[in-house]
Amino acid sequence: MEESLVLLDFWPSTFGMRVRIALAEKGLKYELKEESLKDKSPLLLEMNPLHKMVPVLIHNGKPICESLLILEYVDEVWTHKSPLLPSDPYQRSQTRFWVDYADKKIYSSGKRILMERGEEQEKAKKEFKECLKTLQRELGDKLYFAGESFGFMDVALVPYFSWFYTYESFGNFSVEAECPRLVAWAKRCMHRETVSKSLSDPHEVYGFALQLLGGLE
Repeated sequence: MEESLVLLDFWPSTFGMRVRIALAEKGLKYELKEESLKDKSPLLLEMNPLHKMVPVLIHNGKPICESLLILEYVDEVWTHKSPLLPSDPYQRSQTRFWVDYADKKIYSSGKRILMERGEEQEKAKKEFKECLKTLQRELGDKLYFAGESFGFMDVALVPYFSWFYTYESFGNFSVEAECPRLVAWAKRCMHRETVSKSLSDPHEVYGFALQLLGGLE
């Protein structure tokens, strides 16, 4: 029986991009169904009735929701190529810890950079920069977060690179000036075709953010 893979996604989604990278790393073919913020498809509502959000990976008719759970699922099911999580239990726990930290800090502070102004935006920028500097220290002089091999944490974090231009434009700062080694890591990841073809264009993301925030005003 031929396997069926469908990805419900929305192109600017950081979380969707990481799933696209993982599927590309594994060399898996899938059907991409693009969702809309305003008009969520009946399939999305059926496959993720609780949160009604993307990404959702549908494997042989069964949905897997939440991007990090999808990454782990993909890594466990398709073991033939490009292992993402470390084999050592302690290293796996550390990887999960750092990805959880980054998701909580980058997502929340980045959102506030877009939404806030004045003192509150400055607080968000400070938190955002501190998070990136912490991640840069964790990266150290390694090629990738796990060392020589591109892995789970790289897959999970590099999609934020598509949003850096938007955060910089709204907050009037430079990520590269603050964290040059982290940006060098992101550019190194972009040399991988699995990454470059999976990430959304930063300028298109910026245009989307302008449109979205304009509609909220």
